[in-house]
Amino acid sequence: MDLLDLIDAVQSVADGLLFGSTYALLGIGFTLIFGVMHKINLSYAAASIGAAYGSLLLLGGLTAPAIVVFMAAALCGGVIGALVYLIGFKFIPVASPLATLMSTVGLLLLIDEVIVHTTQGVPLAYPALYSDVVIRLGPFMLRGDLMFVFALGCACMVLFLLLLYRTRLGIATRAVSQQPVASQLCGISILQVNVLTFVVTGMLGGIAGAMSGAAIGMLSPLLAQPLTVKGLIVTVIGGLGSIPGAIIAGLIVGGLESLFQFLRGVTERDLYIMMLLFAFLVFRPGGIFAKAAGRD
Repeated sequence: MDLLDLIDAVQSVADGLLFGSTYALLGIGFTLIFGVMHKINLSYAAASIGAAYGSLLLLGGLTAPAIVVFMAAALCGGVIGALVYLIGFKFIPVASPLATLMSTVGLLLLIDEVIVHTTQGVPLAYPALYSDVVIRLGPFMLRGDLMFVFALGCACMVLFLLLLYRTRLGIATRAVSQQPVASQLCGISILQVNVLTFVVTGMLGGIAGAMSGAAIGMLSPLLAQPLTVKGLIVTVIGGLGSIPGAIIAGLIVGGLESLFQFLRGVTERDLYIMMLLFAFLVFRPGGIFAKAAGRD
């Protein structure tokens, strides 16, 4: 690899780290729902893309500032999150995790079909801030739209952590995730906490969907499936139930994805991300390989 290739590789990693804040927000949503409900919501990424589409429909095609579109995406995400809980979780027994899992698969397909029929499957342009700004640092360039996406993602993460650790809702959420029975005895409404959890994570997902659209420049129904896979990978690598782990894993996955795309092309990048996940599951401490070695 010559110097120019090395510079391009570093540039790709930098762009991927900036975009990785989107994966971090998705990972936070998956992680929080799993931590509170102890169940996986496979419709989360599709709902995030649906919220981003909803922001465009809510504004009726108006030429609104990008920040207004992002706020509308957060609003739509909160509404969709509440609907996902009511349809896919509330009326299903707690002791039936498989039923809940399948209901979220159905919701994923439903949201995807609604998007396709509403937009005829045509990708829509999505607004971005500072898309015409480029900051040069020697041989490297930082895109203004990606820096805005990264800054917005970091701001959302900080606000979410403050909500989780500095408010009564956050205390109640952590209490329900750790000791649901004791939480009820202390007067905490599990139903209320569950609904608010889905609303908050839905708003985060809506912003993540808007960030994806702004970074790519358009929205497509085809984004739901890869974002679902990446969100799950971030959640697993970050540690199920670990918010800081999801943030770090999201940035790592974003950087490595961009590097793999530079080295092997867009058609193979997801293959290497999946190999990374398998390697993590097999070789991590307590993983499949370690357990097999322990049995031997």
